[in-house]
Amino acid sequence: MINPLHKVIHEAEQVILGKPHQIRLALTCLLAKGHLLIEDLPGVGKTTLAHVLAQTLDLQFQRIQFTSDMLPADILGVSVYQRESSDFKFHPGPIFNQMILADEINRATPKTQSALLEAMEEQQVTIEGHTHRLPVPFFVIATQNPSYQIGTFPLPESQLDRFLMRIQLGYPDTQAERGLLSGVDRREIVAKLAPQMEATELLALQQQVRQVIASPALLDYIQAILRHTRESARYVHGLSPRAGLSLLAAARAWALLDGRNAVLPEDIQIVLPGVASHRLQSVRDVQISDGDKLARELIEAVAIP
Repeated sequence: MINPLHKVIHEAEQVILGKPHQIRLALTCLLAKGHLLIEDLPGVGKTTLAHVLAQTLDLQFQRIQFTSDMLPADILGVSVYQRESSDFKFHPGPIFNQMILADEINRATPKTQSALLEAMEEQQVTIEGHTHRLPVPFFVIATQNPSYQIGTFPLPESQLDRFLMRIQLGYPDTQAERGLLSGVDRREIVAKLAPQMEATELLALQQQVRQVIASPALLDYIQAILRHTRESARYVHGLSPRAGLSLLAAARAWALLDGRNAVLPEDIQIVLPGVASHRLQSVRDVQISDGDKLARELIEAVAIP
């Protein structure tokens, strides 16, 4: 069952050149039933990566362009009065798709950002007292511009914590950039991508992730990492229990992606920056972008049991 995943990675690497690690992390996040935050400068391929994953995984896809004047109803939907039947009919918003690209999420106001909280946590939305279930599987891939850019609103901690992982793509290396400059337009390649698996296969793989073995020693290692962040004076706040669960789920998904049925300490270390970087803040510098450095320091500070 792992072969379709390798095909997805192969197809993605034909479009997102020179970023195999980031592609694997993104797919790991989806296998772990998590939502993904991609923070980087405009133009490095954040939106394209979301399109590629939706296309190759054969998911219903909807892009939502976040702006400062957007309202929650623009995302969730609205109830409209029907004169003929003298009642209200709910018109679903773009959130009712299997994969949502929340493009430039931090350009919307906090009120609009919060419209995603219930959807991301419980896979449902409640409007005017009525609860509406979202499709299965359901993923949010959000892109975020650096906070120092004009017209951005910082994501609150409660919103950040809903994302299982945060990754950065960065600039391509020289060889990859030459391939971009001399190759076919990326949008043409994405349009021609064929699905490599069905949604039912993805759901089966998500269930398989939960069966990947995590030994007691591995759980000790995760708890040591969590405990260090809570006891160290280096961080504003320690990692929460949810962060620990996210770390375990991501490590299991990475192991499955690697063709193994047991988690290794190296799996924890590989996914830790993605899981912890947006949850850790230094007491000296509370910039989110400093999280990657903090996560790497955390790996060095906590010994493997």
